[in-house]
Amino acid sequence: MPSKKVVPAKAEIKVKAKPATPAVAKSKAAPKAAPKTETKTTGLTVKVIDMLGKSVGTVTLPKEIFGQTTNQQLLAQAIRVYKANSIKSTAHTKTRGEVRGGGKKPWRQKGTGNARAGSIRSPLWVGGGTTFGPRYRNVKLALPQKMRHKALIYALSQKATAKQINIISNVEKITPKTKPVSQLLKKLNAPKNTLLVISQKNENVKMATRNIRSLTVEPVQNLNAYQVLNNHILLISKEALNTWT
Repeated sequence: MPSKKVVPAKAEIKVKAKPATPAVAKSKAAPKAAPKTETKTTGLTVKVIDMLGKSVGTVTLPKEIFGQTTNQQLLAQAIRVYKANSIKSTAHTKTRGEVRGGGKKPWRQKGTGNARAGSIRSPLWVGGGTTFGPRYRNVKLALPQKMRHKALIYALSQKATAKQINIISNVEKITPKTKPVSQLLKKLNAPKNTLLVISQKNENVKMATRNIRSLTVEPVQNLNAYQVLNNHILLISKEALNTWT
């Protein structure tokens, strides 16, 4: 019998798996992303409106004046001082010592049947003095200049936050006619109690707005916190805004 050849089985060769290489080598580290630079706004952006009620551009309100956090306590104090100083205490009554006459005793003390009386100018008599009547007092409250300035800034900032500020161009170059100003207020839907702030006293603006009861005109140097808060809409001329920038 011929012998059968026995073929040896092939040895299995084990291959070791190589460790996975990192995506980025340590020596070649990925560069860090540059930090994003945020652009800080310097104020609030509002539209500039001409005398025809059309938008002619935008302007940025300074943040130092129109972008501050409101201090309600200081505003309340500024309003109280303003209203107290605006009240004129002219009422004045006379006491029994200030009314003319009454130096003689009307009748003797006893024996007449009448009540005892010492003067015809007693507060119990007609024509006599007044008891606990109003007396004139010259009372003036004062607020430091820095506090008044801060209160004005807070009032303007509150109006800017409520979007109740409009910038008007060429308003100080108008002719002394009421019609252009009246038409502008209608196009802006300005309600009652509207304040127009101008750079300085202007006779043409005064003549053009004096017949409009709902509009008050004030130059920048006379502006105060009470006037700003007491009006619903604030119209600022472009020339007046340049004095703040």
